[in-house]
Amino acid sequence: MKDIVQICPRFHKAIELVGKRWTGAIIEALMAGSRRFGELLEAVPGLHDRLLSERLKELEAEGLVRRRVHPETPVRIQYELTAKGRDLKKVVAEVQRWADRWLHAPSGARG
Repeated sequence: MKDIVQICPRFHKAIELVGKRWTGAIIEALMAGSRRFGELLEAVPGLHDRLLSERLKELEAEGLVRRRVHPETPVRIQYELTAKGRDLKKVVAEVQRWADRWLHAPSGARG
């Protein structure tokens, strides 16, 4: 009988956070630099504003995303990755490499 190895709780939390629907795509979109809310919606096809707002709040609470409010008229809000969020760059690149090798793009998708 094989020994059962338990999954590390930190790994489990990390994979659930980054693997949550839309989260990885939002992180990937922010890897290029800070973006406004509408720019994120354009960068991630199929993402709706309510879900984007929810995911950004979750990522901000986890310390991966920073929300910057520029006191202009009208107020300009930008989102950017923190150092903690940017530290996922190699992870995101490896997921992209794996996807390029093993997955077919949905019809009509670019990439």
